Amino acid sequence: MSGLRRKSVTPPILIRNARQLLTLRGPKGARRGPELNELGVIPHGAMLIRDGVIEEVGPAVRVENLAAARGAVEINAVGRLVMPGFVDSHTHLMFPPPCTPGEAQREHESAVKVLLTMTGHRLERRGRGYLDAMARHGTTTVEAKTGCGPHESAETKVLRVLAALQGKPLDVVATLLFRFSRAGEGSPEADGAAAEWMCGELMPKIRRRRLARFADLEWDPEPWRQELFRRFLVTARELGFGCKVHADDAMPAAAVRLAVEQEAVSVDHLEHIGPAEVEALAYSQTVATLLPGASFRRGRYAPARALIDAGAAVAIATNFNPCDTPALNMQTAISLACLAMRMSPAEAISAATVNGAHSIGCADRGLLAYGKLADILILNAGDYRELPEQLGTNLVHLTIKRGKVVYREGEVAEGD
Repeated sequence: MSGLRRKSVTPPILIRNARQLLTLRGPKGARRGPELNELGVIPHGAMLIRDGVIEEVGPAVRVENLAAARGAVEINAVGRLVMPGFVDSHTHLMFPPPCTPGEAQREHESAVKVLLTMTGHRLERRGRGYLDAMARHGTTTVEAKTGCGPHESAETKVLRVLAALQGKPLDVVATLLFRFSRAGEGSPEADGAAAEWMCGELMPKIRRRRLARFADLEWDPEPWRQELFRRFLVTARELGFGCKVHADDAMPAAAVRLAVEQEAVSVDHLEHIGPAEVEALAYSQTVATLLPGASFRRGRYAPARALIDAGAAVAIATNFNPCDTPALNMQTAISLACLAMRMSPAEAISAATVNGAHSIGCADRGLLAYGKLADILILNAGDYRELPEQLGTNLVHLTIKRGKVVYREGEVAEGD
């Protein structure tokens, strides 16, 4: 039997008669420029899923009549929009802990102390609540950062909880976030010791335990930190991490240069970049991850239009943070990207799916094609251009993760 293909014991799933089916088929890699507007729309489309993977995508008249579709479990998508699940490629899912109402974001040391007093079970239960809410709003893969600073027990605790949350119900991609104290508060000696510990001890230990896939740094312009940032990224690459850079400071030029030079997978925020940084990103493989929810809170948006027109690869994410940016709905990020950043609906959808996937090294999702993961949304909309017009509304009728329904829209109970 070793040479024979093992037969599936579960029936296939047939998604029937979608009013619009967005495949996002296109070139390999992250989409750029005009490619962001190419959603691969199939009117009256259908899809066949087997063992959590997409087997057929095409017009309903063809797919629904395939021999392979006989005996399939049917999901009727008549009148609705079918598209890839959202990939939220930048969140702070576990740290810092939530603030009390009316409180400004608590100081870093205070947040670490709160985290260390919480049991792993309590942290996992809280994280599961966030992931469930994300699933209800259409996210199927989420990146989550640490960021506890030079506190091994806190960083390890967060990473262990993220590992425990994997697949419950979403895929969780963990990122080790390195940050110093706030600009102006550190010293060359203290920062050098923190970088030495991070590069020489913690990162190798985290990599051996396979607790994180990416290494991220929170950049700031302190002169003595620039070489330490470079060392962090170089060490991360040598250890096999993918690299990322936070560039939300008011002077981000050096951060963007460093990210491009070190071939970072993404550089994120970018609210303050200028034409030189736009051009650098346009000629690099680094994805520009924009965070319209964070921009809404802070009042300044990244130049999405300039980046797209220059040919940069652009993704959008929520920047979900229980204390500072408590918005986890990718539909809201799409709306803000269109309403405030002048992205087209198609550009925003591409940025929230296929480009988000590439910004966290997950090329097996973010589009609907043969062999890709069956991470799929069915929305209460007949046309993809409705998404940005529904700010604050949850359009999700069904969320499917790896071929399994993880959320189904329910009825509202009648009152007494």
